[in-house]
Amino acid sequence: MSTLRHRKSAFAATFVALFLGTSIIMACGALMETGVRLEVPPRRLATAAVVVTGDQSYALPRMNPSDEEEDIEWAMLPERVRVDARLVETLAAVAGVARATAVEPSPGAGGAARRSTVDAVGVVAAPGVDPEDLARRVEAATRGHAVSVLTGDDRGLAEFPGALGGREGLIVLAAVFGGMAIMVVTFVVASTLGLSVRQRRREMALLRAVGATPRQVRRMVLGEALALACAAVVPGSLLGPVLGRWLFDRLTANGVVPGVIRYAQGWVPAAAAAGVAMLTALAAALLAARRASLTRPAEALAEAGLLGATAGRARRILAAVCFAGGVALALVTVLVMSGSLAGSTAGPAVLVWAVGLALIGPDVARLLTRALAGPIRAVSGPAGHLAVLNARARTGRVAAAAVPVMLATGMATANLYMQTTEVDAATASYAGSLRADAVLTAASGGFTPAVLDRVRAVPGVGGASELSTSTAFIESPHDNWQREDGWPAQGFTAEEAGRAVALPVTAGSLAGLTGDTVALTAEHARHVGRGVGVGDRVTLRMGDGARADLTVVALLAAKTGTETILLPARLLAAHTTVGLPARILVRAAPGTDIQTLSEKLSAALRDPAGAGSGPSSGPSSGPSSGPSPGPSYGTVTAGRDALTSAYTAQQRTQAWVSYLLVGMILLYTAISVVNTQVMTTAQRRREFGLQRLAGSTRGQVMRMTGLEGVLVAAVGILLGTAASTITLVPFAVAVAGTPLPSGPPWIYAVIVASAVALTLAATWLPTWSATRSRPAEAATAPA
Repeated sequence: MSTLRHRKSAFAATFVALFLGTSIIMACGALMETGVRLEVPPRRLATAAVVVTGDQSYALPRMNPSDEEEDIEWAMLPERVRVDARLVETLAAVAGVARATAVEPSPGAGGAARRSTVDAVGVVAAPGVDPEDLARRVEAATRGHAVSVLTGDDRGLAEFPGALGGREGLIVLAAVFGGMAIMVVTFVVASTLGLSVRQRRREMALLRAVGATPRQVRRMVLGEALALACAAVVPGSLLGPVLGRWLFDRLTANGVVPGVIRYAQGWVPAAAAAGVAMLTALAAALLAARRASLTRPAEALAEAGLLGATAGRARRILAAVCFAGGVALALVTVLVMSGSLAGSTAGPAVLVWAVGLALIGPDVARLLTRALAGPIRAVSGPAGHLAVLNARARTGRVAAAAVPVMLATGMATANLYMQTTEVDAATASYAGSLRADAVLTAASGGFTPAVLDRVRAVPGVGGASELSTSTAFIESPHDNWQREDGWPAQGFTAEEAGRAVALPVTAGSLAGLTGDTVALTAEHARHVGRGVGVGDRVTLRMGDGARADLTVVALLAAKTGTETILLPARLLAAHTTVGLPARILVRAAPGTDIQTLSEKLSAALRDPAGAGSGPSSGPSSGPSSGPSPGPSYGTVTAGRDALTSAYTAQQRTQAWVSYLLVGMILLYTAISVVNTQVMTTAQRRREFGLQRLAGSTRGQVMRMTGLEGVLVAAVGILLGTAASTITLVPFAVAVAGTPLPSGPPWIYAVIVASAVALTLAATWLPTWSATRSRPAEAATAPA
């Protein structure tokens, strides 16, 4: 406790790292708890004690259906699964039921929603009947039907089935970034606390010299770490819920998570965050104190000023293990992963490389300092010479200060360019798979058949195809590539499918995409059963849970990772929640001006006689000659943006989540950069005093430390760039087929400029403070 009182500035950095680390881990834990609980309060169905709705879960087929020991993987169906309308009468007859009310499909729903089905059934309990008892009776009455019986806050899922998809996304986000946060916090706290202990090696050597045992030194350091952790965990636990709520609000405001989900914050995330902080602090203190407590006092005094000039054998072995892991992750990324899956291995790779470089930090810092010494001396004169001498004499300090810079630079560069590369590759693949000069998007619901007829009648239209989108699963033959999130499914109008789809046809013809038919990519088809071809039958589980037995009419060539399933537009739309196609792809006739055509299409959409969502209003009487004063039933997008605007917006929304959470972790890392620089600079008050007594001015000291800061920033930036490059190259190969990641160069420029600015600010401010006193007073101050 005495040490803590007299070294407040040295321990402040560790306190800040633990305090903010606890808050970040707790916030991620709260997001995960929110996803696990998934509380969706009912609105329209609030008066119903029990709600019966379709079962949105789907058990993926086993490779061997007769093998009961094979694990079952579950997926969430993306479209509303409706229930048989006859269940209303069945449930009304259950004992204890006052009445059973059907929740009818929305007016805009299509045919699938009207094959005698309802969205849900609300069951009102008779007076005095316990809801849980009633739920058990309802479960017995619905046995054999694919339904879910909901009570309490789960009843809201019947009104908002999309919240189920939000659960999985929220849990995955919290798990991925929570794990990343734990790794970063552990790394930063260990580095900060380790530097604090190494700076006091002379003090510990003197304690050993006057009789303190190694065990007493270790107990002292552990006691300091425990006191700091306890002091930091309490305010961190108070900030955690606030930060978690702020993150959740940002996710809901941007449509990443449905706003109907209730934010949940219990004691489990707080306990987990506190436990991680305490264990990290104690483990870091134990490791940092071990060498100081075991070294002989005379040796410790001799090497105290060097601050660990070389990495030990154990650190080099661990670094080699990290590098081997990084190489393995790179190989898996290139050889196994494709598309968005590549991020699952490329993401952790940058941390693995960063940890490996940090473990051998003193060795790398010494080599880079030698390489950078010449240029610094050439442009800076005596101040640069002194800065280089200081860096060479204290490579351990340079390494400790450069590690946070490396971590911030590496993580920022890797994660930001991974997002831009993935978004650009996905957008290019999507746009390259379709052909359209203009795209009509329904304002709500979908387009009725009359709209397609009306669009085709517009002068200048060379062809038009409806476009439906959903997700489907291949049920049989067994799909060896089956994924939990299913396959993207697109529906087209048969007579225009061949001209709307830009993918080359390797077998069959898209002209046959009518009725109960399907088209697959050739590579995917080879992994369905023993391989399927044109004329073979496959069974699909559609997005609403319905089965469809279909005949393969075409095989398409597509890059691995961009597989899709093509279906007739009306067949796919019938198995969506809306029940109608949401877009129409339009090709212009030869010689037609696209802008003029877009104006005519917009005018057609403003005519309520032939456009809109919901049931068909009858055949159209031809296009209008000009804009109508009525409301628009959709929007028209022309040019290349016609294919990419909506898709890019969706991709950017998903990327925005990563930007937000990675930015939060990077901000924490940036704070550690400031902490470390302040620690390493503020300790040198006595050194600066002696230097000024020897004739240096305050300005010369400031210039010297500024150049040292530039050197530290350069070392960190170079190492961070190396770590991110080794990560980005295999990721870009897997996602885009090129070793060069895509994205604007200014992102990297901003990262470098920010790293330099932070390092210089964190160096100059404590230097300015340390040189405010008189030189003689500073020279006699405690070290």
